[in-house]
Amino acid sequence: MAELIVKSKVKEVVKSIDPEMRINPGFYDALEAEVKVLIEKAVRRAKEEGKKTLYPRHV
Repeated sequence: MAELIVKSKVKEVVKSIDPEMRINPGFYDALEAEVKVLIEKAVRRAKEEGKKTLYPRHV
């Protein structure tokens, strides 16, 4: 499966919040897993509504 997150962008956001914060490599894997779960839930909600398009409300 393709990677869902861009590590450099995640690091950029983290540094904008706290420049001293570092990121353990395992964080990216955990974040990737959470994003996948979020997408799966959104797809399930859309299907329950009979939709074939994801909308913001499905998140």
